[in-house]
Amino acid sequence: MTRAYLSLGSNLGDRGAHLRLGVEMSARGEPHRVSRVYRSEPVGGVAQEDFWNLVLEVTTTATPEALLARARDAEDAAGRVREVRWGPRTLDVDIVWVEGVTRDDEELTLPHPRAFERRFVLVPWRELRDDLVSEEDVARAGGGLSVLGTLETLH
Repeated sequence: MTRAYLSLGSNLGDRGAHLRLGVEMSARGEPHRVSRVYRSEPVGGVAQEDFWNLVLEVTTTATPEALLARARDAEDAAGRVREVRWGPRTLDVDIVWVEGVTRDDEELTLPHPRAFERRFVLVPWRELRDDLVSEEDVARAGGGLSVLGTLETLH
């Protein structure tokens, strides 16, 4: 069993429902934990609504490729349309880190190359694994962030 961390975000439609779907489809019944949900400012320069973000920890036997397929299936199920890079989306699922895996190819780079630049990834990830993300990492990262609550309490 390996631990993997995925960052999920949504800023279109029913954000809470999209995040719940993303957690369900990405974890696929395997043991998992979910951070609190945070509101974050969008990055990338495209005018759009704020995102709701969380980090999912999955204890899994799945390969990184299988995790990526789950992520894409979840995005598709949420009706994600890829028209504008870093534009609005119903669901975005990124694999941030997989225990013991380092890679850089066309399909997947691990750890995620921009994870440590983004407070909306680091703060919820630190909630789950403060040995992987330090307070200094969070302080160096960019972006505004506020706690919304737990996935179960948001509608």
